[in-house]
Amino acid sequence: MRNNRKNGFQTALWVLMITANSQSLWAATFSGTVSTDDNTAIAGAIITVSNTEVSQKKSVYTDRDGFYLIQTPFEGKLSVRVRTLFFEDVTQELSVSAAERIEQNFVLETKKNELLASETLTASAHVATLEWESENTKTMFISQCNYCHQVGNALTRRPRERGEWTMVVRRMQGYGAMLPYDEAVETIDALHQGFSGAPIRALQSNDFHDGLADAKVEEWLVGDGLSFIHDADVAKNGNLYGADEAHDIIWELDMKTNQITEHKMPDPGLPVGGLFSALPLPLGIFSGKHGPHSMAEDENGKMWITNSLSSYLLSFDTHTKEFESYSIDGNVLYPHTVRIDKEGIVWFTIVVTNQMGRFDPKTKEFTIIDLPVKKIWDSITYALLPILVKLSTWSPVALDTYDAEHRKNGTYPEGPYSWLEERSMVNLPYGIDIHPLDGSVWYAKLNSHQIGRIDPKTLEVKEWDTPLEGPRRHRFDSKGILWIPSFDENSLMRFDPNTETFKSYLLPNLAENEWEIPYALNIHPETDDIWITSNNSDRIFRFYQKTETFVSYPSPTRVTFLRDLVFTKDGKVCSSQSNLPAYAIEGGRPSFICLDPTGALKDRAASK
Repeated sequence: MRNNRKNGFQTALWVLMITANSQSLWAATFSGTVSTDDNTAIAGAIITVSNTEVSQKKSVYTDRDGFYLIQTPFEGKLSVRVRTLFFEDVTQELSVSAAERIEQNFVLETKKNELLASETLTASAHVATLEWESENTKTMFISQCNYCHQVGNALTRRPRERGEWTMVVRRMQGYGAMLPYDEAVETIDALHQGFSGAPIRALQSNDFHDGLADAKVEEWLVGDGLSFIHDADVAKNGNLYGADEAHDIIWELDMKTNQITEHKMPDPGLPVGGLFSALPLPLGIFSGKHGPHSMAEDENGKMWITNSLSSYLLSFDTHTKEFESYSIDGNVLYPHTVRIDKEGIVWFTIVVTNQMGRFDPKTKEFTIIDLPVKKIWDSITYALLPILVKLSTWSPVALDTYDAEHRKNGTYPEGPYSWLEERSMVNLPYGIDIHPLDGSVWYAKLNSHQIGRIDPKTLEVKEWDTPLEGPRRHRFDSKGILWIPSFDENSLMRFDPNTETFKSYLLPNLAENEWEIPYALNIHPETDDIWITSNNSDRIFRFYQKTETFVSYPSPTRVTFLRDLVFTKDGKVCSSQSNLPAYAIEGGRPSFICLDPTGALKDRAASK
């Protein structure tokens, strides 16, 4: 929104700083208009400039008059693409010399081919066409079948025979989807009947707002088609780091030089798949043993990394580039999200065994906290799970004896959760954050729909039921208000710890019957604006607390599935492209992605 822009003094500073270095920073400036063949301006069209190797991309959006301006450091042979809803993409290859200014107007034609028009709609449009026998099964499907990848993108919506869909759902159960038997059968029927290959129609909105034309998006492709870069974090040195859960690699992006460095993690002495090597995890993609998942940097420049497959906590020194490994004590399965408090204590959720972990880097001691359960059967489940995982290494399904061709083709045994009557039996402590005022530690239980507070001194635990299902990765704002994405119910929740009251906001969808799957959020430390991933429709949401309104920023790349959101010192909001598998992402590789809400505004100021 224009009333949220920087003031004139700050804009003048941008002009002075950027213009002074424009010859060294920018190879070319592109500007022009985007319109229809009847000369109607197109607002919100995305202009993307790629370098020769298509390893880096920069994008901006047209304003209400169809005007755009983008500055880029690329030179030589470049690709310029224009994209917007309901129109054919236009791509041009151009040769650009240093500091060149190019005026390029584009005229777009509406998509006349019904099938092609359908294929370019977001996953949210396609999955919304599925018909469900019961609302409960639909809810199960949203919560359990969308947390690793989009359902409804070009890879996942292709027509399959019912037997093939049965293998797909069974494989997802093996990966951890908690679909009871009846819901699994109904899901198979819905997928088989709904994803027929026939074109669909959806009256999706353009979703334009004035602030969109001020924004700029940068993408750096990293890894390969089988990389699973789960979380990214920005360090004090200004570099972005990404945890490749599939390959046991920490990727480092120097945002000043655009150089990407690979840091291979130390071998824990476990088989591929770590403690889960005998289970039908996506081991055709996961070639690692640690499974790095989440990261957080301490005051000394160390990144602390939870490793889901090995149950290790690792530190990575951003100065020396060295790792240190700490095996987590006890029957601990799947360490997940990590945060560091003001005392330097490392806290993390432990998903499978319903626990919280605490690690003191000074004493090198772990404290494992067993979280409350609602039923006695839940306690029995958590006591048995570590034993069952260990016993499974002796079974015929073990990695060293199980036929690799079966894994490749997806002919898995019945999923381990098909016997569950309700998914709340496996609570899944998931997101975590530290209260900025009193230092208390707060977690979310994804499946039992709860949030909880841990006193950092006494370790006393208190829990609250959330009014909406699927609380995932939450964050505190500067005033100590907790904001929680409701993954299952397309909403944002607000919780005031002082009054212990909730308030909810429904997320805006592109069309009727669609829904979002908000995986994570973060809150800008200066503005308190809330940024939310919307992984079903290739967008990022921004929520203004003062006006209680949403705006969105469409991604230039289709099949956008983002994890934790982090902020750079200069105001960018960044994440990792993390669809599983990565080859489903447009372009076939994951990336670091950063959205600068004022990036195009800076370009326009610098070009004058």
